[in-house]
Amino acid sequence: MAEPQVPAAPPPSRRPVYRARVERLRDHNADTRSLFLRLVDGGRLGFVPGQFISVSLALEGEARVRPYTVASSPEDANAIEICFNQVPGGTGVRYLFERKVGDELQFTGPFGAFTMDRAPERECVFIAEGTAIAPIRPMIRRALGAGTRPALSLLYAAPDSTHLLYREDIAEWSAAGVNVTPLLAPGAELYDRLIAEVQRRWIDADSDRGRHFYVCGVGKGVLKLRDLLRGAGYERRAVHYEQW
Repeated sequence: MAEPQVPAAPPPSRRPVYRARVERLRDHNADTRSLFLRLVDGGRLGFVPGQFISVSLALEGEARVRPYTVASSPEDANAIEICFNQVPGGTGVRYLFERKVGDELQFTGPFGAFTMDRAPERECVFIAEGTAIAPIRPMIRRALGAGTRPALSLLYAAPDSTHLLYREDIAEWSAAGVNVTPLLAPGAELYDRLIAEVQRRWIDADSDRGRHFYVCGVGKGVLKLRDLLRGAGYERRAVHYEQW
């Protein structure tokens, strides 16, 4: 008797590849730019605040894929915004800086677990530095859009005032009740200053350990902030982080 044939497993589903056209550019400062992308087919990208897309970069002699966080909000009817800064020797980001209005890009996504699907129910603290404000921006917008919301704070660091991005948004958030603290420090001192401020305000100041934190930045300083907060008694699931 022949053994029954087992149907072959279906191939794994693949993320669709989107084609988008550069609709406009925005230079935040001398080395930081946003591209605003409109889907060629006229559709809208569904994503959750904090997610990123993987952009295909057609470099000379090779193709690369790089992740870029969506800095706009899912509720926006406007184009998808990605924000990036120049990196010494970075061929991928140089390619993006060379894009002009009307150029097309391809990307897949969205991806990522550093997200805020719903407005928070407990006090929420956002911590970012430089372009790492990109995933935080749609999160704060979502939190402010809720009918009722807990206390919200933003601790935002940069080496100088020109690298504090989205200042018009920050002014609106402050007027809406977000406790905004800009922090300027040289790159070598930036995370030491952030750590000291977090220690002072949300560890030493009181015994409340019910807050939620969303931390995003570059390098091991992000992990130091994560470990500081968890070591101080905040629950692991309450300390959300993304290290670039």
